[in-house]
Amino acid sequence: MDLSTLPDLRAGLEIRDIPDGGIVSGRIDDEEAILVRRGDEYFAVGAQCTHYHGPLAQGLVVDDTVRCPLHHACFNLRTGAALRAPALDPLSSWRVEQTGGKVLVRERLPEPRTPAATAGSTGSPPRSVTIIGGGAAGLAAADALRREGYSAAITIISADTFAPYDRPNLSKDFLMGTAPAEWIPLRGTEYYSERKIDLLLDARVQSLDLKQRTVQLENGRKIEFHALLLATGADPVRLPIPVSGDAKLLYLRSFDDSRAIVAAAAGAKRVVVVGASFIGLEVAASLRHRGIEVHVVGPGRVLFERVLGAELGALVREVHESHGVLFHLGVSVARVDGKRVSLSDGSGIDADFVVLGVGVRPSLELAEQAGLTIDRGVVVDEYLETSAKGVFAAGDIARWPDPHTGDRIRVEHWVVAERQGQAAALNILGRRQRFDAVPFFWSQHYDLTINYVGHAESWDAIEVEGSLASRDCAVTYKRGGRILAVATLSRDLKSLRAERDLESTQVSTR
Repeated sequence: MDLSTLPDLRAGLEIRDIPDGGIVSGRIDDEEAILVRRGDEYFAVGAQCTHYHGPLAQGLVVDDTVRCPLHHACFNLRTGAALRAPALDPLSSWRVEQTGGKVLVRERLPEPRTPAATAGSTGSPPRSVTIIGGGAAGLAAADALRREGYSAAITIISADTFAPYDRPNLSKDFLMGTAPAEWIPLRGTEYYSERKIDLLLDARVQSLDLKQRTVQLENGRKIEFHALLLATGADPVRLPIPVSGDAKLLYLRSFDDSRAIVAAAAGAKRVVVVGASFIGLEVAASLRHRGIEVHVVGPGRVLFERVLGAELGALVREVHESHGVLFHLGVSVARVDGKRVSLSDGSGIDADFVVLGVGVRPSLELAEQAGLTIDRGVVVDEYLETSAKGVFAAGDIARWPDPHTGDRIRVEHWVVAERQGQAAALNILGRRQRFDAVPFFWSQHYDLTINYVGHAESWDAIEVEGSLASRDCAVTYKRGGRILAVATLSRDLKSLRAERDLESTQVSTR
């Protein structure tokens, strides 16, 4: 963007030109910024979300925060602080003053001071925190602990060979070939040493002893903890497909998995993707971008019927077919012999390799071994604490009482995992803050992006506002007349408003 075309916020704007609740784009020296009015108060902060550089001028102001239109990160307008994942880093912020009927931006403000770990807490902070799991929830928790002034020992135990990374990118831009490997880590290696976070990679936990407050690793090391966060995530469902010869079956969950698919794609002409899931179809889109012929095999006859409904599912199929994807629905893979993929209806496909994306299962083995309460996930209360005091769970394994649906739910979404990690960190510090965030996820299929807020495991009515055919609409899922979730296409502001409205809708949980 040519910054010279934007108004100079240091020179000031007339108050009458700034609507209440409005966002005005401008420049401050050589930086793009936004000016926001809330009643008689004015705020100036950086113009781009610190996650994926979403344009905050197109976002939503809620109270004294601004929310990103891309992935719903939330920032404090007074300080620039990142309040809600997926953004972890703050925005720049400047002092604003009013004079002579104008609003002028003055000096840059310092980053918010780190609070004392005991601020707002019900007791003393734990002597140490151990986090099992190096994914979204684990890193977000460690990051939040340090931002909240916690200075004692933090240990992250990760079975992965890489430091925490941007998992959504593995099926999207990285697999597509448009994001280099160096973009994938969420933090550089110096981050962990500077913040004194002991990150143990390629480390596997053998057992937990909650009475002795110890973690036993497979390599023989024993780690004591005062507070514990379980963030073990989920493992891909592995199908018992008979194989022979040089058959190549690949899964996608880790960075290593994605790199293996990229390597296999080099020189490949045809691929079979097993599973018409979000991950499976994002893989299909990425491989089509590489010019590879893609066949998708799935047992259901309508894409995403149980998640998005038949109409939106049909649109997703239409989009993929317009890009050359061939679907084989209502069937499964019977066996793979070398490059021959045999289907249950007797047909077959020749393919250079097979990618399986048929869903994941929460990794519950450690929680079960430790004797925690399990019910289709690790049962936690509204503070994300498990049945054992001082032991919390977050991410794909956590099943929590959702105040917006009244149900206990478990959600396998990246942003939810990060936000739960942040909430768990606060409650580890004794803040007693309920986790009441509205679930959010996004899925990318070529130039079609679906934003989804809320949670609807079932519904009795679907309402479409706008046009599915033109890919400009909002799809609302209701049960008993109450809105449970909203999916949007090309309506980012509508998605943000739906999230805001759902936040104010709370019912008693079961």
